[in-house]
Amino acid sequence: MKKLFTIATWLYVLFMSPVIAQQWGDYTFYSLMGSSSGVLLDTNQQVYKTWSFTGKTGYSSYILPGGIVLRTVARTGNSFSGGPICGQVQKVDWNGNILWDYVYSTTEYCSHHDICGMPNGNVLLIAYELKSATEVSAAGSNTSIVMWPDKIVEIKPTGLTTGEVVWEWHAWDHLVQDVNPAKANYKPAVKDHPELLNINYKTAKDWMHMNGIDYNPILDQIAFSSRTFSEWFVIDHSTTTAEAASHSGGNAGKGGDILFRWGNPVAWGQTGTAVLNVSHDAHWIPEGVPNAGNLVGFNNNGTTSFSTIDQIKPVMNGYNYVREPGLPYGPNTYDFRHVANGKTSNMGNSLQLPNGNMLVCIALSGKIYEINAAGTQLWTKTVTGSVAQAFKYDTCHVKYPAPPIPSITQEGTELKASSASTYQWYKDGVQISSANLQTFAPTSNGVYLVRTTDERGCKYSYSPGFKLGTSTGISKYGLNQKAFLYPNPSTGLFVIDYPELNKYEYQVEIIGLNGQIITQVSNINQFDLSGLDNGFYFVNLHINGLGSASIKLILNANSI
Repeated sequence: MKKLFTIATWLYVLFMSPVIAQQWGDYTFYSLMGSSSGVLLDTNQQVYKTWSFTGKTGYSSYILPGGIVLRTVARTGNSFSGGPICGQVQKVDWNGNILWDYVYSTTEYCSHHDICGMPNGNVLLIAYELKSATEVSAAGSNTSIVMWPDKIVEIKPTGLTTGEVVWEWHAWDHLVQDVNPAKANYKPAVKDHPELLNINYKTAKDWMHMNGIDYNPILDQIAFSSRTFSEWFVIDHSTTTAEAASHSGGNAGKGGDILFRWGNPVAWGQTGTAVLNVSHDAHWIPEGVPNAGNLVGFNNNGTTSFSTIDQIKPVMNGYNYVREPGLPYGPNTYDFRHVANGKTSNMGNSLQLPNGNMLVCIALSGKIYEINAAGTQLWTKTVTGSVAQAFKYDTCHVKYPAPPIPSITQEGTELKASSASTYQWYKDGVQISSANLQTFAPTSNGVYLVRTTDERGCKYSYSPGFKLGTSTGISKYGLNQKAFLYPNPSTGLFVIDYPELNKYEYQVEIIGLNGQIITQVSNINQFDLSGLDNGFYFVNLHINGLGSASIKLILNANSI
């Protein structure tokens, strides 16, 4: 998830309940839309630091661990218009140096609205893609117009201005219509297919208007909000790109189909009450925060006079979401609602905090405030201009980089995590009680991951999923035990060997037990590590379009 908190702060709150009514964290961060600056406020709402950026803020700006700003840029010269068009994304360090400046804009597609920084350093972008009137009509629309359906792409930074699309999902691959049996995507009844998007619901050029995106590392799923549909959606990220274009594969077994949708059942032909009326900022509440795992979003027209922040707890069965046949996904209404101190017809966000507080940003009025668990306002600040989002951080988050992403290897009947200070194991997205050692002995097949912390205990870090006992080949999660590396143990020389490897683009990472990347190369499968110290190393193989795998290499000068 893109909102990270310190474990130390949460533990302090648990055992020091008198401070629950106090504000949380050390800083509040925002960047006004159309501005070229980012502002960090202290606990007195005074300016602590200001960044001067190259390019105007398009919509979202976040602080990543270590004080790095991740921001959208309103690039000039885009082929797409409307709100808020971006086309560019940047990472900027504490001193204002640009670390990454990437353009995702052509005549065929353009990024817009929100972004999400992922634990692996990649970035999720929302983007429009162009579909001609002919394509729209052939897809089953009863209106022949040019459309800009949304897609989601995961970009891996590869240089100062370059990036690689390592995963993508297209709404266009998951359409349904019940108007014309002679055209594509026809089903007799749209209401029987919540996993698909009705192309004839409010058909327009800017059709879905996605505006918020979040990533859940435990479930390996993506949540996003749609302004036009007034819904929150969840899709599976554990798929390959090919699976994401299909209706099978991934943890949930449904490919790129919609796993969950909530807020406006009319959008897929169901009867029921529409709870959401223009929505932004769909996200999960992360671990270490009350109601972790709940979905939250900004409901712009929640009441006649005020916007609301609504929260729900979906019912899950493994990686799938429970729905009674013939009914919308539950709950029938919100589980918790905060009526905001004002209204914004567009944009806005909230952030749930470890001590039970909540930060609220009412975008168009420029109002930012924090309430405690009882709903009492602790402070407020009004800025001049539109601020799409605002966030709170503590010193630990701003000062220290994220700890290394843990990896998992299989040793006999046990799974073993890379070295860390603390451990917590999960199976199929559910925490395993008392499984908090470096090793874990699974008793059944499934997808396992481990959560770790660094020596400071500041932040959680989650491994990729380890799919146990369900695949003999390479998988999206990687880490199956196909022998693609030899010899092992090695005196230094070893070879990556995977069937027909020369037919693919691929990358290899060699990582020490401390998480440091020793070597990172593309399309090279022979290595000499004889200059390194004896010990254990992780070799990660990423094959474009197929997935990833990892195995532990034993380096020993005396091995034969």
